[in-house]
Amino acid sequence: QVQLVESGGGSVRAGGSLRLSCTASESIASFNDMGWYRQAPGLQRELVALINNAGGTSYPDYVKGRFTISMSSNAQNTVYLQMNSLKPEDTAIYYCTAIKVEGMYWGRGTQVTVSS
Repeated sequence: QVQLVESGGGSVRAGGSLRLSCTASESIASFNDMGWYRQAPGLQRELVALINNAGGTSYPDYVKGRFTISMSSNAQNTVYLQMNSLKPEDTAIYYCTAIKVEGMYWGRGTQVTVSS
């Protein structure tokens, strides 16, 4: 069973930055993709960023240019999400996900709160 543990959430003012980390119980090479989703109260979970095991990335328009997903250059099982120019609408629980052919695995989430 894949385990994912997120860290790095917190509270920040609008315009600030946070970096989230996700550590997996397996090497990133064992996944097709890893990524981040978020869910705000009363809303559906939405994609924030994806990275494949070759390092290719993709972002939806609402975070493009502000968020960056990357893999650790040292650890083979850690993915980061650098979030800059944060906005109040970025407030949500952020979930790490790992995708294999057989399905998606999820972490328990980390809260990000952006105040105006």
